[in-house]
Amino acid sequence: MHDIQHYLRPGPLQLAGLPPLALYVHLPWCLKKCPYCDFNSHEMSQRELPEQRYLDALLADLDACLPLIWGRSVQTVFLGGGTPSLFSPESIERLLSELRARLKLAADCEVTLEANPGTFEKERFRAYRDAGVTRLSVGVQSFNDEHLKRIGRVHSRAQAIAALEEAAASFDTFNLDLMYALPGQTLEELQQDLGQALAFTPPHLSIYHLTIEPNTYFAKYPPQLPEEDTAYAMLDLISERTASIGLQRYEVSAYARPGHHCRHNLNYWQFGDYLGIGAGAHGKLSFAHRIVRQVKLREPRLYMERALAGNALAQEDEVALADLPFEFMLNALRLRQGFALSEFCERTGLAISTIQQPLEDAERQGWITRDLQRVQPTERGFDFLSDLQGLFLP
Repeated sequence: MHDIQHYLRPGPLQLAGLPPLALYVHLPWCLKKCPYCDFNSHEMSQRELPEQRYLDALLADLDACLPLIWGRSVQTVFLGGGTPSLFSPESIERLLSELRARLKLAADCEVTLEANPGTFEKERFRAYRDAGVTRLSVGVQSFNDEHLKRIGRVHSRAQAIAALEEAAASFDTFNLDLMYALPGQTLEELQQDLGQALAFTPPHLSIYHLTIEPNTYFAKYPPQLPEEDTAYAMLDLISERTASIGLQRYEVSAYARPGHHCRHNLNYWQFGDYLGIGAGAHGKLSFAHRIVRQVKLREPRLYMERALAGNALAQEDEVALADLPFEFMLNALRLRQGFALSEFCERTGLAISTIQQPLEDAERQGWITRDLQRVQPTERGFDFLSDLQGLFLP
């Protein structure tokens, strides 16, 4: 159990109020580990999945955390992975009804489930909807069988199309995940992928540049990726095509129709709070005098054992005052609409004067525009995002 007094004692911050709260639930298993993936995911065949024991562990993990968020209502729930769609609709229904019994979920709570085309059979998505999921995120990555093979995906083009047809039929809102700058991908091939993706008129589209992350198979055996110029041309193409069908780029890698923004992700980007439960889950929680980051144990077997014994915490750190500006900007500057200056003060407990200098530098570089209320990244700021964020490092 967490000793709540420890979090409430006097400290360096003076937060006037607490930000909105979200819940992230990590379901760590996949059919196969993708060579580019650096998430906490573990290969496992369907018949070995310890669904009920893992759910018991999640709920024990949540019970231990409840004192930290007592009385706060939860705005969004995100079931991420791994491949959450390996879990049966019955298990997801059990999980969501147990969450409702323990938490104050907002009346219009957004509940997202990540799903992969290679793990679903017909009617499964509808069953998730009936279980209480309100939004599906489908990890397609590409519609090109050759590229799917190269990036280690277990599904085919045909399965991707079937999954999206089912998602569109079962959900009012869903996200389609695409990747670009894949090994050997040409501009024409991206054009075909985009055409196929946009044919589903997805309410939300996430598009990521394939990057080589440390400690992945691709880091050890790097594939031949498209030249930088080609990658820039690809991004231009994405911007044009999405805009032409009314998808607005509201975040560096997210495009949505009006009213279909991912509220869970928006909360991250606006430096909101989130409780993380599950193997390797991260959380950020605010208290009157401090902001705390938590990480749960990564290895699923150990996680289950420890969570059931009442403590799944691997690490907990208080965010240092000097790090707060950068932590805030790392998220907020990813948003097309930027942030309100008042929001910076509310969420960090710091005065605007602490970021005056880097804001002036950023404006001089043409990376942001600002007035007395808001700061917004420019098109150029988006292109040089990590340099822009770096200005706020302590």
